[in-house]
Amino acid sequence: MANRELSWLRFNDRVMQEAEDQSVPLIQRLRFLGIFSNNLDEFFKVRVASLRRLIDVRGTSVKELPGGWMPEELLAEIQRRVNILQASFQEVYDKTMVELESNGIHVIDETELSDDQKKFARTYFAETVSPLIVPLMLRKKNNKLPILTDDRIYLAVRMERGKKSHYAILEIPVGSSSPRFVVLPSPEGQTHIIILDDIIRLCLDEIFFMFEFEVIDAYTFKLTRDAELTLDDDISKSSLEKMEDSLSLRTYGRPVRFVYDRDMPEDLLRFLLQKIGLKMGDNITPSTRYHQMRDLMKFPRISPDLEYHMPAPVRPKSLKPLTSIMGTIKEKDVLLNYPYHSFNHFIDFLREAAMDPKVDEIYLILYRVAEKSKVINTLINAVKNGKKVVVLVELLARFDEEKNIFWSDVLQRAGIKVINGVDGLKVHSKLVLVRRREKNGLVGYTYIGTGNLNETTAKIYTDLGLLTSHEGIAEDAMMVFDFLERNHRRFEPKHLLVSPYNMRKPFIRMIEQEIENAQAGIQSYIYVKLNSLVDQEMIGMLYKASQDGVKVKLIVRSACCLNPGVEGLSENIRARSIVDIYLEHSRIAIFCNGGDEKVYIMSADWMGRNLDRRVECAVPIYDTKIKKMVCDIFDIQWHDNVKARDLGSGDENLHVRNDKAPYRSQMELYEYFSSKIK
Repeated sequence: MANRELSWLRFNDRVMQEAEDQSVPLIQRLRFLGIFSNNLDEFFKVRVASLRRLIDVRGTSVKELPGGWMPEELLAEIQRRVNILQASFQEVYDKTMVELESNGIHVIDETELSDDQKKFARTYFAETVSPLIVPLMLRKKNNKLPILTDDRIYLAVRMERGKKSHYAILEIPVGSSSPRFVVLPSPEGQTHIIILDDIIRLCLDEIFFMFEFEVIDAYTFKLTRDAELTLDDDISKSSLEKMEDSLSLRTYGRPVRFVYDRDMPEDLLRFLLQKIGLKMGDNITPSTRYHQMRDLMKFPRISPDLEYHMPAPVRPKSLKPLTSIMGTIKEKDVLLNYPYHSFNHFIDFLREAAMDPKVDEIYLILYRVAEKSKVINTLINAVKNGKKVVVLVELLARFDEEKNIFWSDVLQRAGIKVINGVDGLKVHSKLVLVRRREKNGLVGYTYIGTGNLNETTAKIYTDLGLLTSHEGIAEDAMMVFDFLERNHRRFEPKHLLVSPYNMRKPFIRMIEQEIENAQAGIQSYIYVKLNSLVDQEMIGMLYKASQDGVKVKLIVRSACCLNPGVEGLSENIRARSIVDIYLEHSRIAIFCNGGDEKVYIMSADWMGRNLDRRVECAVPIYDTKIKKMVCDIFDIQWHDNVKARDLGSGDENLHVRNDKAPYRSQMELYEYFSSKIK
């Protein structure tokens, strides 16, 4: 097996390739640099932090990691590769800045401002930025330093007068009211932009006017902390209380990375590290003047010609305007594929349920929701209309914990029954059940998806969602919600595959069936699309299938620990990854099954955590037309020869190329769904 961490770094290198690709619109390339930076930050907070914790417990018997690595060796290799990637990032960033200038877009610093621009910047600082800044003076005699918040950018300020120096820290207040990139008054035909850091540098004299200094400078730095949450075992506390306590402790998480401006004077750097409690060997990384470059994802939208032009979503033919969605689902299943279809169709389904006088109950799982969530609003309206609404809010949704605590409170105040997770399990399913009074009693209408109920990410993530009135699926969904309310009450679903108790074994049985068919000379294949393929047992089963002649095709966006195309091990396995304008997020599993294909969409990747330690759902596709549609989606993506990479090429991340006409799957899928309505 390949190592997960190194495989993930190869994925982020594929993101970097998009930033380098001259066929990608210029500003979109900047956004890919922002995605790369954001990915790397999360990698350090989660994966590197976990590795450091593993090294800390080496007193126990720690075996080598996948790929034959010992923890210390792997950490060193990660740092080596990250250094290479960071150097590539800077090179691509510098080239992109030059290209921006050739298009009349200039990112300038405080030393390049005209008089009018200086006046604008100082006014902007006084009105927008200054109220948000609280400088913290550093004194040699006081060794205590307030905890610096993870994931923020700081300026370390050094003031000199003669031989005396004064030091201070201030946080750069990036937010909705103070964006990182500020558009300046500009000469005709040009656009000048300044980074917020440099507006603050310009106005240092206003911030520290009370000090008599001869020289004042500021240098950026950033601290990344371990993002692991530890929930205590105090049975007197609720899950919500434990989460709130743990979130407060995350602020004190162990620093796993310190990045600083390499021009920072050595005396300031050492003084700063001393105050934070770090030493030069503690993953201290010199960098450029600017950090937290994930903000490039929000670079100003200046010229439509420098951005991607994506078609408007296509309306599924079966969902006619001004027609009951539940009435449509009653007759036939409906498959939604975002962003090619609009997430508003799901909102319409939920809104109809909230208003329909015959709907008695709505059950729903929330993992991540939009900042201004239509889903939340619709659920609140449902309660006002007299519906019973039960919502599981997963408090352990990484980096969204505080938001979900907030939404949990909002829903409870509205009169909704809220379940705050399940002890020992993270709930990652994308499941909704609406129960409606009809002639034969309560009838269930179910939505099972691969992505979050989030209208914002549905515009940029590719996900699938099935709307069905299948009686057996609705009964299984009700069992899932009963399990969530009663904590660990075992059940045996007949249609859904539900982890942690009933997903791994059924998938293994399906792989074994393909192996038996191959051995008997019957056509056999397995096609799987995932975000990550890490689980050792599932990879071992795929290796065995390959060795017995089963044809395996894998589309894996991120970490893939399976080595494809290895003689005697995996020569019948081919694996690809697609990185394009939309983040590939849907999960699909297709088994030949002797010609009667079994097709599933699912919320789970094939990772130990998804199969064994989370509540996940996979739903079989029974409708013949939808089954063909899911297979078509996989086939279209498999034939991508523009944005697909061959995972068999290892660190080279080679694009899939052939002598056929360019075939870009995300664009082809728009054409595919458009053709369905013509």
